[in-house]
Amino acid sequence: MSGQSTTRTVPGSRGPGGRTGQRLSGLAVALGLVMFLGGFAWGAVLYRPYTVPTPSMAPTVGAGDRVLAERIDGDDVRRGDVVVFTDTTWSDLPMVKRVVAVGGDTVSCCRDGKLEVNGEAIDEPYLSGGTAAEFGAIPEVTVPEGRLFLLGDERSGSLDSTAHLTDAAGGTVSRGAVQGRVDAVVWPMNGMLEAPTGFERLGALSSPGPLRTVVALVVAGAVLILGGAAYGPVAKRAAASGTRADAGTADAR
Repeated sequence: MSGQSTTRTVPGSRGPGGRTGQRLSGLAVALGLVMFLGGFAWGAVLYRPYTVPTPSMAPTVGAGDRVLAERIDGDDVRRGDVVVFTDTTWSDLPMVKRVVAVGGDTVSCCRDGKLEVNGEAIDEPYLSGGTAAEFGAIPEVTVPEGRLFLLGDERSGSLDSTAHLTDAAGGTVSRGAVQGRVDAVVWPMNGMLEAPTGFERLGALSSPGPLRTVVALVVAGAVLILGGAAYGPVAKRAAASGTRADAGTADAR
């Protein structure tokens, strides 16, 4: 009849978007929750946050920056790593420094303005303000097995191994004192640390931790949750628009 609208029912459809759409949106939300919460849980197991109180690692890590350090065993530490450690002869609080030499290495400064490890001059583009030579000489030190020699990237003001050369351990720190390896600066959002490629000639560098994968899981989970949750309201609005359009067409007949 003219002037009347008709409602068409699609088999298997109940409510806006149909039964299949509702199931898919529910599945998206459930999968998103698993990925989102799983990513956070995985990150909490693998990583620990630290706030760096001093500028001794500037410009890599500034004073007040928030970093994420992957929980690792001290035996996995390699040259060039930025690590968090606690050594009570240095401080009662965790400290953040860069490992420049490991057990069995000889380290000194400076030759042609560069740090020297095992006779190799090391390129250090992360240094604050210039070459290593600007921050003072380091007499040749042989690092005992099982220990690490650590420096700050802001060497003119860093209380690092050079400040403890007269200690019984010759300024070195036990591998067992390491609590984590810094992967990224998360506040401000400077991102992942650059690979210390200057140490490659001395051996393999540490592989990046799974932080990017963790972040990708959390972000993908959030997108699925929001997309699935938004499906219902969007489908309702689309259905309402279609009904109004049908009614307008019927009235025009």
